[in-house]
Order: sequence, then structure tokens, then C-alpha cells
Amino acid sequence: MRMPFLDSDHVIEQRLDCSIREFFEREGEARFRDIEAEVIDELTQQPAGVLSTGGGVVLRQANRHHLRERTQVVYLNSTPDELFRRLRHDKNRPLLQVADPLSRLRDLHAQRDPLYRETAQLDIDTGRPSVASLVNIIVTQLERAGLLHPH
Repeated sequence: MRMPFLDSDHVIEQRLDCSIREFFEREGEARFRDIEAEVIDELTQQPAGVLSTGGGVVLRQANRHHLRERTQVVYLNSTPDELFRRLRHDKNRPLLQVADPLSRLRDLHAQRDPLYRETAQLDIDTGRPSVASLVNIIVTQLERAGLLHPH
């Protein structure tokens, strides 16, 4: 898409000078969400680009507002089972370091899915297409919505 790419979690880790998991363990989720909100506020005021966010970004109303009003949000919607398949070996996600991560994913999805739907202009079911197919679907939907101009 020839656009700058930013990952809000990477920006946060650079700012904190430690991993999100370490910060979560030391300072807790509430303090992390405070910093995340500051970063989202800043990043959504930057020129056009692609911004990847952490899964819990929608928990704060201010984040949902900034994302919806200042950007075009694409919700890459996956089922809890699909997320579990992809993330079951990931030890860097603090909220999944529990005895039953699939159950936790189901709870998180139930809580967050309506918030993502409220925030996003586009809702794309990720299913199991290849990354290239998924990118083509996203680009096509953005072009159809007039949010991206064909090259």
C-alpha cells in the first residue's frame, strides 16, 4: 500500500523500554491502558498510514473515539478458536498466561467484539485465507468504500 506502518504495542514498548508483558507484571493492566491511551491519541493524529493496535485498545472509550473519528478502522475478526490456534504457544501475551487460555479468549471476544464492531468502519472475517488473500480482501474493501485509491 506504500504507506508507513506503525504498531502501537511496539511504540509503547520503545517508550517503556521494556516488554508489555514485563510492564503488565510490574505495573498492572490499568497503568498499561493509561499509556496505551496516550499513544493511541498521539498516533491517530499522525499523517495517513497503517496502524496496528493491541487487542484491548477498544476497552477505553477515548481510544474507540480517536480511532473511529481520526482513522479508518478495519476489524480483522477471528473466532476465539482460530485465535487460540494461532496464539497457543505465544508467551508474550499477558492476558493469555492462564490455565485455560481458550476460555479466556472466549471471554475476551465476548467483551471486545461489540466494541470493535462499534469502532470499525470495515469488519473482515479472517477465517483461514492466506495472508495474501486477506490483504487483497482488505484492499478491495477499502477501495470500494472510497477509503483507498487504487494504484
